[in-house]
Amino acid sequence: MGRGRIEIKRIENTTSRQVTFCKRRNGLLKKAYELSVLCEAEIALIVFSARGRLYEYASNSTRTTIDRYKKASASSSGSAPAIDVNSQQYFQQESAKLRQQILSLQNANRHLMGDSVGNLTVKELKTLENRLDKSIGRIRSKKHELLSAEIEYMQKLEADLQSENMYLRAKVADAERLALAPASGGGELEVLPTFDARSYYQHQVNMLQDAAAASSSSRYSQSSQPQTAAAAAAATALHLGYEIKGGQAQLN
Repeated sequence: MGRGRIEIKRIENTTSRQVTFCKRRNGLLKKAYELSVLCEAEIALIVFSARGRLYEYASNSTRTTIDRYKKASASSSGSAPAIDVNSQQYFQQESAKLRQQILSLQNANRHLMGDSVGNLTVKELKTLENRLDKSIGRIRSKKHELLSAEIEYMQKLEADLQSENMYLRAKVADAERLALAPASGGGELEVLPTFDARSYYQHQVNMLQDAAAASSSSRYSQSSQPQTAAAAAAATALHLGYEIKGGQAQLN
């Protein structure tokens, strides 16, 4: 049983129409290629979609084939001027459409910047407000994401610096402990006895008193004795800071 005949008419469903266009376009391009290879035919195929997108195939060059077609048409009939006029009208219409699209995009950009909103209706203003709210939400979300990543990086860097600081402190403490250790390899330091200045000076005073008593009972002459004793006492007083007066030691 063969396939039923497909009715040739415009497909109302947009998705189905687009799918059918893609399939038929590919088949058409394939057939044009096969015809040019099998039969050595010069082929130029130009297709514009409903959205104005261009699809083309040429065995040599599209422009060359079109020029050849114009020359052939001009020599066979006088329809070349009509073709030029139609082409000019078509390009003028396309140019007007593009200018209108550019103007619409420029107005939309001005509206997003808050300019030229005086001629907008309440509905258009609400739509614009919703678009701006969504855009601001996306911007804030991206900002918070970047800030969170930056904070996480700084916290990790802080932790690394603290670890390095603790390591350096431990190294410094070890170095100080080794510097304070005795050269003998860890033995205890020898404790020196406490020096008692009062006992030392009292001992020296007693020695001076004994020397003075011995000098008073010596058998030397009276004339030489005072000079010798005075010189010794002066030297001792100069050395120790004490002076013997009347048998008692006095601090100078």
